[in-house]
Amino acid sequence: MKPYTRQASVLWLGTRRHGKGAVNTPSAALKMALYAARGGLKRRGTNPPELIAAAHAGSFALSLANELGEAGFSPHQIDTTATVTMEHIAAAWTLTQIHLDVVAAVPRVAECDFVDAALRAKANCPVSRALNANISMRAHLTRRAAEQGRKPCQTSAVPAPGLGPKNRARPKGASNQGRFAREEGVSPK
Repeated sequence: MKPYTRQASVLWLGTRRHGKGAVNTPSAALKMALYAARGGLKRRGTNPPELIAAAHAGSFALSLANELGEAGFSPHQIDTTATVTMEHIAAAWTLTQIHLDVVAAVPRVAECDFVDAALRAKANCPVSRALNANISMRAHLTRRAAEQGRKPCQTSAVPAPGLGPKNRARPKGASNQGRFAREEGVSPK
């Protein structure tokens, strides 16, 4: 596949504290969208952490849809909220954490297969890979999706942390998926 580029431009006026700006994209999805530093705009507008959260939520949802598709499932809906935490560390504002909250409606998918796909999406998401931050996640299926002819869980190909080849023996049908999900910061429910 060929690499591609996308761009956005910003016009900024004033200082960081008292300035404001406007973001534009060639697609016109953002056209003179107002933005400022934290709390700089009283009524409308955005800020860089909010834009990063939007980019991360969008990128993750696409990655999860791709992972589910490759596993043979067709998601009806994926709702993703990304929450960005900014902290003032060593005299500079730093993006320290992002939490992804994912709720999906995916017919015929078992909870463990969904969690596996969510973990792969989190690891493969281009925005996740680009950010130097702690990324946590809570992912679960809606009841409606869970009741639509769900397939039984398969033993995960990815072992739980701390389970070496010698410790993989488990009863037939047992899975370490719940333990793996909890240790990765993913709620299986």
